[in-house]
Amino acid sequence: MNFPLLTVTAALPAAGAILTAAVPAARRTAAKWLALLVSLATLALAALVAIRFEPGGARYQLTESHAWIPDFGVRYEVGVDGIGVALIALTALLIPFIIAAGWHDADPLETKSSRWRPTQGFFALILMVEAMVIISFAATDVFVFYVFFEAMLIPMYFLIGGFGDRAHAGTDENAAAQRSYAAVKFLLYNLAGGLIMLAAVIGLYVVAGTFSLQEIADLRAAGKLDMATNTERLLFLGFFFAFAVKAPLWPLHTWLPNAMGESTAPVAVLITAVVDKVGTFAMLRFCLGLFPEASKWATPVVLVLALISIVYGALLAVGQRDIKRLVAYASISHFGFIILGIFAMTSQGQSGATLYMVNHGLSTAALMLVAGFLISRRGSRLIADYGGVQKVAPVLAGTFLIGGLATLSLPGLAPFVSEFLVLVGTFARYPVVGIIATFGIVLAALYTLVLYQRTMTGPVKEEVRSMPDLRLREVLVVAPLIALLIFLGVYPKPLTEIVNPAVQHTMSDVNEKDPKPTVPTVEAAK
Repeated sequence: MNFPLLTVTAALPAAGAILTAAVPAARRTAAKWLALLVSLATLALAALVAIRFEPGGARYQLTESHAWIPDFGVRYEVGVDGIGVALIALTALLIPFIIAAGWHDADPLETKSSRWRPTQGFFALILMVEAMVIISFAATDVFVFYVFFEAMLIPMYFLIGGFGDRAHAGTDENAAAQRSYAAVKFLLYNLAGGLIMLAAVIGLYVVAGTFSLQEIADLRAAGKLDMATNTERLLFLGFFFAFAVKAPLWPLHTWLPNAMGESTAPVAVLITAVVDKVGTFAMLRFCLGLFPEASKWATPVVLVLALISIVYGALLAVGQRDIKRLVAYASISHFGFIILGIFAMTSQGQSGATLYMVNHGLSTAALMLVAGFLISRRGSRLIADYGGVQKVAPVLAGTFLIGGLATLSLPGLAPFVSEFLVLVGTFARYPVVGIIATFGIVLAALYTLVLYQRTMTGPVKEEVRSMPDLRLREVLVVAPLIALLIFLGVYPKPLTEIVNPAVQHTMSDVNEKDPKPTVPTVEAAK
């Protein structure tokens, strides 16, 4: 029997979460180190997954299949393609930085208005989210995916509602109410999507008689999957709605600014750089893989929604006065690009969308974590409360600038490659859509550079005059992310080699080929 590498990779952070939660209350530092060590061990296992994966091999590798609920045809089945490998690696990579960045975020507060903050619970919840996300990226059984897709909402609810941004602590009487509102809104939106998806999952089983992706693919190849057109479209909509909420896609996005704004910076990174990627990943694996004809039927509407997300999110980011909400709206715009690439139905677009998931995770993590360090020093999320920071904290300002430049997809940094591929792939099939999407790039430059100008340049405000620069722990958190952004911006080949074969399988699922470029015929002069 082969070693169950994927199961162990997901089980390790789950076990670590239980052990971390069990550490005595007085041993907070021990709980932090335990969580960090578990996350690093998980990263080592994820690296082993990437090493053992063969890009030119079978579509799903490192597979496992065990009976789970035989009476209902449910099996525990996992396996990874190139897209799953890339996103598992991203998840395992970011969690140690999230833990290190939030090292003091759950320490008890001594203010009268503060609530008890169980440090062990904070780090245990982060590890539990990691475990559920990894299983979601590896699941090849629809029911298994659904269980963990929904289960991750529980620890995220407590992370958002129980561990709020300290910029409000002790000064805002409504801070607890705002956190509760953000957490409940997050939960209700995602539960609504999940319930609709549950109906579609049951419908899929009634039609196909199985939850296994491989068995469904075999039935379709043999012509034995009898799925009427209207049935396929209804099932597609049930799945897509849940994924669009998680992604988040306009107009189902409104929970994200609240959730990110009221969370600590590391939890905000966990939301948008890790958890939300499950939604866009699932569009590729489940929407296009299970319902190819319905996916093509819905493409025009999805492209319009993606364009609205790109422009709408960027415009709202331009007008934000709150640093964290600005990053949240920028992420909505970026997710619009990812969904645009997925439904462009070209290999360049889908490769770019997958790379965008990884690169957006890295760039958002770098920018948001540095923003969190900045906010913790000043105690305010408002852009107007800053000015001249680069003169008193040049390392902080420099890392903030690089994170911002990555967000606007500057050439030479990783997001540029993915955004370029998305636009090229979209333009090849839908030139008008591609042209409109480019306005998102212009707006990204506007909100990023204006944010930097207002916070980092100009006269030094009195409140930031004594602001300390990044400490060693904070530099160790940010520096590797910046190094990766530069490395993958210059040399994206390690990612593209893993991702491209999986994208070709997805293109085969929807029976699409890249459009041939049209070159005008030039007649030789006589």
